[in-house]
Amino acid sequence: MWASKRAENVPASVFSLMDAALGRARAAGRTVINLSIGSSDQHPPDAVLDELRAATHDPATYRYPVFSDTSPLRQAAAAYLGRRFGVSVNPDTEVLPLIGAQEGLAHLLLAVTDPGDTLLLPDPCYPPYLGAVAVAGLRTHLLPLLPQRGFLPDLDAVPEGVNARALLLNYPNNPTSAVADAAFFRQAAEWCRARGILLIHDHPYAELTFGDYRAPSALEAGLDGVVELHSLSKTHHLGGFRVGFAAGDARAIAALARVKGAVDFHPYLGIQRAAALALGLPDEVCRAGAHVFQARRDALVPALRNIGWDVQTPQASMYAWARVPGLTDSVAFAVRAAEESGVALSPGRAFGERGEGFVRFALVQPPEVLVEAARRLGTVSL
Repeated sequence: MWASKRAENVPASVFSLMDAALGRARAAGRTVINLSIGSSDQHPPDAVLDELRAATHDPATYRYPVFSDTSPLRQAAAAYLGRRFGVSVNPDTEVLPLIGAQEGLAHLLLAVTDPGDTLLLPDPCYPPYLGAVAVAGLRTHLLPLLPQRGFLPDLDAVPEGVNARALLLNYPNNPTSAVADAAFFRQAAEWCRARGILLIHDHPYAELTFGDYRAPSALEAGLDGVVELHSLSKTHHLGGFRVGFAAGDARAIAALARVKGAVDFHPYLGIQRAAALALGLPDEVCRAGAHVFQARRDALVPALRNIGWDVQTPQASMYAWARVPGLTDSVAFAVRAAEESGVALSPGRAFGERGEGFVRFALVQPPEVLVEAARRLGTVSL
């Protein structure tokens, strides 16, 4: 009786079904290979952990942090954006630390929209986006991400009568692993500005890119009407530390700061110090982690093709998005696969209607384990 309509509108997660299925697999004596959760298994940089350890012995870090305390992290974020993307931002008005990008998005939607506003949302998309939409009380107009378009939305197909407040993008993409170039972001930013729509870009995989591909920033298209969310969870393997930052349009950043000030404090000062150091590390540090995921990609993709699954070779992210021939119920298949083979993956339907027929693999195991997972999945009936 105490659940609000807001809470009731938050979609239920299918991952509880996956967890239960894995429990049954373990009870049956099967060795479990969990590829369903996209949490990096890599070790954070030693220098970052050393900085955090030192901070825990500094009593100055124990108090509530105020905005002025975030200056070193804001400056480090601004320097990173300048060095990596050639983007100039004012660290005092155009950058704000976050307790992770997922928290940042939920608060940003509360800050820049009103209940009943429309959000242009890709389908499929990262499931927490749907929860943030529900909490903010928003309507959505779904933008299909189709293989034949490289999983990029067709903004020109949005009907003229759709009056949206914001557009949410995410490239490199979760779950599809699709990538976008700088020209796409310029076109998207121009399209949004012409309609008074805020462009929000979720960019947690900025440094998890393979080969010669380097992911651009939406901010390269200009800061006016654009906000980008960055996280250190994947790029520096600091998922449990919950730290990131938002950067972009000063008006949107100010609104976000106002909402955040009402509901949370900034990250622990020790974590801020560690994050600031991480953002200033040489590029090779992040590239080392990307090489690990690239080697895993190179093991999994051919193994999946060997069992007849359709999967493109990702250029970025920590996922592989595979179409399973003949699959019509990805949730039921994922549960059955976990029970029968001990391999847990994410059903495409969990990411939206357009995800049906696909499954997502998180590249969070060594290459030989991924090859074994593909072998086991080949024995599971559709």
